[in-house]
Amino acid sequence: MSKKPSFSIARLMRTLVSYLLIFMVMYTAINLWRAPSAPDAPTLGLAKTGVPDALAASHEAPVLVYFWGTWCHICSITSPSVQALKDSGYQVLGVAVSSGDDEVLHAYMRTQGYDFNTINDTDGQIFRQWQGQVTPSYAIIKDGKITQSFTGIAPLWSLKLRMWWS
Repeated sequence: MSKKPSFSIARLMRTLVSYLLIFMVMYTAINLWRAPSAPDAPTLGLAKTGVPDALAASHEAPVLVYFWGTWCHICSITSPSVQALKDSGYQVLGVAVSSGDDEVLHAYMRTQGYDFNTINDTDGQIFRQWQGQVTPSYAIIKDGKITQSFTGIAPLWSLKLRMWWS
């Protein structure tokens, strides 16, 4: 006689919760490892760009620093959320990593409808200073210090929640 396997909703739920917890631990560990971190004296190359000083502005409200690239597929998914965050009144500063010269970058931003302040990091030097490893990467600055840093896809609700939390 063969024994019929029993189907248990409780066992299925325990398995799903276990997998979810494992995923969350791995995601958090990888995110912490890949997330950018500010150099000892972060400047974001602002003196040569004419972009308002995000670090000074962070004393009034948190500022999202968004490392992205025109060549980055995931950035094409997340950049509309960053634009919507800016349109909602939040401070946003983009750092376009290795995305061509100023003319190419501005043309790309115009065609996509992006108007958040952006530094063109043509050679990736700023990204390297911040120890960035992947795009998109984010750092939230409050009172001149990073309060959060993370990578990957971030929907608008998540960005707003993180900005509020900071």
